[in-house]
Amino acid sequence: MKLLRYGPKGQEKPGLLDQNGKIRDLSKVVDDIAGAALSDATLAKLRALDPASLPEVPGEPRIGPCVGSVGKFVCIGLNYADHAAESNLPVPAEPVLFGKWTSAICGPNDDVEIPRNSKKTDWEVELGVVIGKEAKYVSEADALDYVAGYCVINDVSEREWQLEHGTQWDKGKGFDTFGPIGPWLVTKDEIADPQQLDMWLEVDGHRYQNGSTKTMVFGVAALVSYLSKVMSLQPGDVISTGTPPGVGMGVKPAPVYLKAGQTMRLGIQGLGEQQQRTVDAK
Repeated sequence: MKLLRYGPKGQEKPGLLDQNGKIRDLSKVVDDIAGAALSDATLAKLRALDPASLPEVPGEPRIGPCVGSVGKFVCIGLNYADHAAESNLPVPAEPVLFGKWTSAICGPNDDVEIPRNSKKTDWEVELGVVIGKEAKYVSEADALDYVAGYCVINDVSEREWQLEHGTQWDKGKGFDTFGPIGPWLVTKDEIADPQQLDMWLEVDGHRYQNGSTKTMVFGVAALVSYLSKVMSLQPGDVISTGTPPGVGMGVKPAPVYLKAGQTMRLGIQGLGEQQQRTVDAK
């Protein structure tokens, strides 16, 4: 099942993507794709619906972030050994945690703003994990039971602010529009193994990232379990699980960074695609 949110920014409605790629309106069934709507019981209720019985949404509305009212946007750094190598950093012995501010969240095809005076804005295709029920001190064996589904995330990063203004990565990760999420929240029953998903990213048609979640240092179950030991996870919390190699910072012989007027396209097997245009922040 592919769930989504559509409509103007701040006024998104819940929807479902039918087998023909048409958006069906869920607003008479759930208030939003958020919170309690992500529980096993509610997802089972939505799965039992006949999509043809739901109103078809006309035209091509804006697609918003696939999850609403996100409480925490938790990210994992250096979670692919080859990305750690291109960053000239050691493979971590434990997950590296940082946060993106929820104000960074935007729709999967919204414009991405290049911060004022930025010369080092970079891209990162990542697997997103959406929590479906409260997780606290859960075992790795049980961890996937707490997942509602998966999505595509572009962990846009400003490297100067991330690495050259002290040690807090959060500063370079949380600019407005630096967290495109979606297009769909694909429920976990459709993803047989989250550790076997191909992923890619292009800038202006040039393929920079080609990877697979199978090369993660810490898999999804390990991450959910680990995070649940240092914080409780609530329904709608989003985990961005790290990026494979091919980021702009790692391009040889010289890094390549984003500037206004470019187009990023990225996707993950079974989870859909995003496309963003870069613009100067006003």
